[in-house]
Amino acid sequence: MLANLAYLLALTLASPWILYRMICHQRYRRGGREKLWGLSAAQGQRLTAGQPCLWVHAVSVGEVNLLPRLIERIERQEPNQRIVVSTSTDTGYDLAVKHFGTDRVFFCPLDFTWAVRRTLRHLNPQKVVLAELELWPNLICQSRRHGAEVIVINARLSDRSCRRYHQFSFLTKRIFASLTWVGCQDKACFANFAQCGTPRERMSVTGSLKFDDAPHSRETQEVKRCRQWAAITTKHQVWVVGSTQMDEEQMALRIYQAIQNHHPDLRMILVPRHKERFAETAGLITRSGFKVRRRSTDSEQADLQWQNDTVLLIDTIGELRHWWGVAQIATVGGSFGDRGGQNMLEPAGYGAAVSFGPNTRNFRQIAECLIDNEAAVRVDDQNELQAFVQRCLDDPSRIDALGRAAQAVVRQHGGATERTIAAIFRQAMPPKRVQAA
Repeated sequence: MLANLAYLLALTLASPWILYRMICHQRYRRGGREKLWGLSAAQGQRLTAGQPCLWVHAVSVGEVNLLPRLIERIERQEPNQRIVVSTSTDTGYDLAVKHFGTDRVFFCPLDFTWAVRRTLRHLNPQKVVLAELELWPNLICQSRRHGAEVIVINARLSDRSCRRYHQFSFLTKRIFASLTWVGCQDKACFANFAQCGTPRERMSVTGSLKFDDAPHSRETQEVKRCRQWAAITTKHQVWVVGSTQMDEEQMALRIYQAIQNHHPDLRMILVPRHKERFAETAGLITRSGFKVRRRSTDSEQADLQWQNDTVLLIDTIGELRHWWGVAQIATVGGSFGDRGGQNMLEPAGYGAAVSFGPNTRNFRQIAECLIDNEAAVRVDDQNELQAFVQRCLDDPSRIDALGRAAQAVVRQHGGATERTIAAIFRQAMPPKRVQAA
């Protein structure tokens, strides 16, 4: 009851901001009934065909991208297992539908008791699998009451988040204690979950699924189509700056402006993190003195006449993974501000020369692993990033060395998928009855 009141208060206070996002950015317009009231009996029947299921929740695009390989392996190992996937965002939902089809995907209920109970009743899951860190009190407690195991895969819990949970341990400890099993990305995550109350015997260090999900070859049809669409040839040197925020885009454009005349074959590709910023980023490019070519306006055939005063803007969802495969030089955004970084293993898997900013707390272990193996470079600001790009352009062997080292790291740390699946189907613990928060 306390959690429900807190959620209602938060929803009320946030309603002006939500309304603004709905009107101006077309966000939060879909799945309202599912989110507020849970799944209906008809929806549950459509998703599960009346069979007990495994419910996998992935909050948005990043988490959804972890699932195709994992679910494919589960279905190969457990062909009779019905799997349904929930997500919380529009972009995550669209990507999940692309991977798994509309008959297996739904919007996750908000963490109200009635919505969670209704969804559990109509899905009847045997296991609820949460990707990375989606520790909603009612979802976890009501799942255990229902008799479902609650499993966290690819779990990450930063030191900062751990301290916050620990401050409110009188409320959160029983939530952590009720988890059936947690597959941690690294030892630091394991220690943080233990500190927050998860029994050590219910945890393992599996490694990161992102290593298994990283690409291994540029010779895929998706990458080839990107290169063909963008009219990239072997003479071009391509710098992809992806998952960016506005300040990072401004910084990259200033660098490109400073070095383009000395490197006429250099091409820049920008990929903003959020779709509501696509138009804003297009305006930023033109105000910086460049022509902009938008992927969305010529999705079939660009017929580009590349000049070094043109910047390619990828204003589509779900394609960044393939555009990393076009890059010789890659800069991973979200790492120069306070966001905590984005996934740097995708460009690393392709063998690009990878750089990122000083703040990579969301991918701390991965970033440190790449740096320790001389497989990526951390830069602090615009000057250091410009120097990195300049060195790569002046000495292509630098790109080759970083790329080979990055691919070696990705290969070395594989295997998390198999360890995770083995643990998921090893769990046979009786449900622990806990009181809903």
